[in-house]
Amino acid sequence: MAAMAALQSSFTTISISSNSFLGQRLLPPPLCPPLVKYPAEEPCLISAKFKRWERKECKPNSLPVVHKMHVKLGDTVKVISGRDKGKVGEVTEIFKHNSTIIVKEVNLKTKHVKSKEEGESGQIVKIEARIHSSNVMLYSKENNVASRVGHKTLDNGKRVRYLIKTGEIIDSAENWKKVNKEKEKSTELVAAS
Repeated sequence: MAAMAALQSSFTTISISSNSFLGQRLLPPPLCPPLVKYPAEEPCLISAKFKRWERKECKPNSLPVVHKMHVKLGDTVKVISGRDKGKVGEVTEIFKHNSTIIVKEVNLKTKHVKSKEEGESGQIVKIEARIHSSNVMLYSKENNVASRVGHKTLDNGKRVRYLIKTGEIIDSAENWKKVNKEKEKSTELVAAS
């Protein structure tokens, strides 16, 4: 009871004077100084959001920076580091903004999928996760050897990639036709379903 009386007496002693900040209008903030224009030669440090945990580097015109990679879609590669070291597979997908690839039957992760409809049960699915392109080397099935990649120009003026150890040419018209046919089949299956 004594505490309540002390509290009431302290409120009565507070008086709001005319120079108090209570009840006064706030003034607008001072004007911001004009933006300073930087010379064009300085690099632009813009980074666009790709996913919650990833960032895409961007050029000054806001287009993403695309990294050159030594592997292409449909190449046969051998994993040279990591948990799946020594496994051989085919490149099925490429992500150029962060130099990662997906190799068939390599780096399998377990994913728990919820049911989409009532009465349907959830599933545990194995999916192929990404690998950085620096963790794979091109692989020759004929000679069973992994090798670095080189570039050379043929007599007809076409620039191709080849394996340095074996001299085997990787880029041929037949390989690209095969990859394009597989792409078309997968798009038709997706469109049909």
